Amino acid sequence: MQSYVERWWQSHDGLKLFARDYAPSGGDAHCPVICIHGLTRNSSDFEDVAPWIAAQGRRVLAVDVRGRGHSTYDAEPANYNPAIYAQDVIKLTTDLGISRAVFIGTSMGGIITMTLAVKRLSLIAGAILNDVGPVISQAGLTRIAGYAGKGKPVDSWSEAANYIRDINQAAFPENTMDDWGVWARRTFAENIQGQLVLRYDPNIARPLQTGKLKATSLLAKLAFRRLARNRPTLLIRGALSDIIEPEQATYMRAAAPTMQYAEVPKVGHAPMLMEAEAQAAIRAFLAQVA
Repeated sequence: MQSYVERWWQSHDGLKLFARDYAPSGGDAHCPVICIHGLTRNSSDFEDVAPWIAAQGRRVLAVDVRGRGHSTYDAEPANYNPAIYAQDVIKLTTDLGISRAVFIGTSMGGIITMTLAVKRLSLIAGAILNDVGPVISQAGLTRIAGYAGKGKPVDSWSEAANYIRDINQAAFPENTMDDWGVWARRTFAENIQGQLVLRYDPNIARPLQTGKLKATSLLAKLAFRRLARNRPTLLIRGALSDIIEPEQATYMRAAAPTMQYAEVPKVGHAPMLMEAEAQAAIRAFLAQVA
């Protein structure tokens, strides 16, 4: 597995934020790729796909959104929203002198990417939306609300793997216990008391718990159209997804007829992007974006 440099930057309001920075390792140089994870996840979700993309000649930055992973937790829970997250990403690119990048956004990361299209469209060279869009299924939102922010410390890595399996097995029915063990180590960290705790601030789930996060909005639809009608865009959907079901995918493809589309069989929300179908779609997409 390719190594990365630990990259730290400061948000506009003083939080210390973290990203993994993978140097390009082959091929012709192209604009970088910025990977943004889902609601309760972190940059380690890209630990397989980021080196694979870097080997295609692209610098890859995988961020820990504030309140997750190594990034500082925010004392003001209201700041856990896509507008602030997008502002953090803009600050990172400004600090690093990145004027344009391809964005890969998984779930919440895709919502942040659509928000960037409103705030700084010029920053986006292309966008890959991983199982997310401006209209999402209420069933999926309800499922995520059932566990997000509600986890408790676990006593062993085996127990952590079982926790991850229990909340994700429907979406990844072919995963083995070894797979769940890998996910557990991406999801949990050992605290100073020796307990295994989730690597995110429980307050990130407040918009879900309070009902502020809606399945759709006019602003979300406008942001998606601004993105997908003005920049190369690829939607990757898990065939078993309860977030982007066929109905939502159909809406997105009608609203943005030039948007590219790929479906990953036998997985739900959200593909890990190392599946053969996802890799083929990403490779072809990146070949179109200098």
